[in-house]
Amino acid sequence: MTRDEVLLLVLLVAFALLITVHLTLAMGLAVRRRPWRAAVALVVPPLAPYWGFRERMWIRSAVWVVSAIAYATSFALARGR
Repeated sequence: MTRDEVLLLVLLVAFALLITVHLTLAMGLAVRRRPWRAAVALVVPPLAPYWGFRERMWIRSAVWVVSAIAYATSFALARGR
């Protein structure tokens, strides 16, 4: 595989993981004390991991942050090519 193919693969996997974890965080927030946070988190994405950490959904929130960093980094590298 060439460098471009690896970069594309990382970009796609990071984005798919980010979207999946974002939706699972929103569903987790929907069943907690303040369900309105789920709707707000869908519109303002950075609030999802913030409220997720506060509601003790540490693994989902950490995966969200790591996948967002991976996506942003791979996107920046792909743009620079």
